[in-house]
Amino acid sequence: MPSATATFERDAKFWSDALGRVLMPDENPRYTTLKGRVGGAGAPYVLLQKVPAEERAVHLDIETDDVEAEVKRLEGFGARVKSRIRGHVVMVAPSGHAFCVVPTHRSDFPEKAATWSE
Repeated sequence: MPSATATFERDAKFWSDALGRVLMPDENPRYTTLKGRVGGAGAPYVLLQKVPAEERAVHLDIETDDVEAEVKRLEGFGARVKSRIRGHVVMVAPSGHAFCVVPTHRSDFPEKAATWSE
């Protein structure tokens, strides 16, 4: 079984890749921030915290205009499909956390969307 540090590093890398953000260590070694590259002003602040396994309870939705393409991209980082429900896909990150890939629902999605190079 991998160490807690190795597991956290793997999980942090997944979210860095999935959200297109750079991992930045914090002054407090329990935290790592996902900064930059996408979103600009008003983008969500994402802070990862090292916590005991039994406290892991987070769920993110990733909005996209192409659900299948985003699912494929995230599978490339190690996520797997858990189920497909109506127009969205429930996935599981390498950490075991469930998250969803959902179709667009915000009216400002086109102008504020992050894009990924192939």
